[in-house]
Amino acid sequence: MFQYIGYFLIAIVGLYILVRVFSWPLKILFKLIVNAVLGVILLVIVNLIGRYFGFSIGINAITALIAGFFGIPGVIFLIIFKLFL
Repeated sequence: MFQYIGYFLIAIVGLYILVRVFSWPLKILFKLIVNAVLGVILLVIVNLIGRYFGFSIGINAITALIAGFFGIPGVIFLIIFKLFL
């Protein structure tokens, strides 16, 4: 009887460690997905509003990666880059 309680406690501790190990990469993946979605939405909004002012940022692989990886700061960088170059 006590042997099964020991096995149960070891399984609970092992499960806790396993969840902690795999939850960290999922948090990073979730954060990257949120940044990507916000970046792309902001890039589209900038292009929609910028159309009235003769300003647009081309959506290609490079700008999509910058906006997707860095999110809002990436789109701000693309705007500044486009304004000065």
